[in-house]
Amino acid sequence: MDIERTIKSLKARHFSVQHFASGDEACKYLLGEIKDTTVGIGGSKTVDQLGLFDKLADNGNEVFWHWRTPGFDTLYKENAAKVFISGANAIAETGEIINIDGRGNRLAGQVFGEKTVYIIAGTNKICPDFESAVYRARNTAAVENCKRFPAKTPCKLDDKCHDCRSPELICNAMLVLWGPMMDMEKVEIILIDEELGM
Repeated sequence: MDIERTIKSLKARHFSVQHFASGDEACKYLLGEIKDTTVGIGGSKTVDQLGLFDKLADNGNEVFWHWRTPGFDTLYKENAAKVFISGANAIAETGEIINIDGRGNRLAGQVFGEKTVYIIAGTNKICPDFESAVYRARNTAAVENCKRFPAKTPCKLDDKCHDCRSPELICNAMLVLWGPMMDMEKVEIILIDEELGM
């Protein structure tokens, strides 16, 4: 894993990048950046591990997260917020950011709107190239994500993606960010030197 190469590649793709030694440092930075606004959070074990929902709510923000308040109304409010926060399933040293989703709300929040997007990831998500990042997203992150649900998918049996057509499939779309989308105020990648998420 070459963090400096990753940061250089992300910046070359016009992402903003911040790199922190710990989750606590990253949270302190984010709380300085995000206050008195509306915040949407896409499904993210990383965000959950950092305790960001409560910290952001205590910082004067109105925070929408379907993991805390289930329902489609919350999903729409997440994506309409001025700030959107998500994790990443994988980040390539060549600068691509990859996420797989079942419903699409997390992907939509990263690609549409006049907003600021923060993508938070432990450095364990960094892969040497695009192909290995796609492999990680499908065979590590997606498999672990499937295990959180009662869905009967073949990946639960042998820990690898089968590109299945299970009626309970939760891997319905894969998003590759090659750069910030048009009209975004800022897309900032927060890299943390800890093992976070799946």
